[in-house]
Amino acid sequence: MALETYASRNPDSVHVDVLSKSREACYKARDAFYACLENESSQKPTEIASVGLLYPAECKGSRAEFVNQCRASWVKHFDRQYCQTKRVQRLLDDRESRRAE
Repeated sequence: MALETYASRNPDSVHVDVLSKSREACYKARDAFYACLENESSQKPTEIASVGLLYPAECKGSRAEFVNQCRASWVKHFDRQYCQTKRVQRLLDDRESRRAE
């Protein structure tokens, strides 16, 4: 319903955040943030992002840029995707370590 209302108010407007250059900027900011998470994985996570994602304070700047460059729904999606990938990797690593015993 809310989407229909919004669309009826702006029927001919182009959403700038879904254009190619905006998507590329979003993807670069996303990649920089998740690279920071990987690089700073030894640091204690002190900040909380969406969907329960924890990250260290050292990544606060790249997180702010990521949130600024991307739609909120995209940020939430990418955070869920990252958490899911990490969870699966942890399970696979645990399974491999059990096989080695």
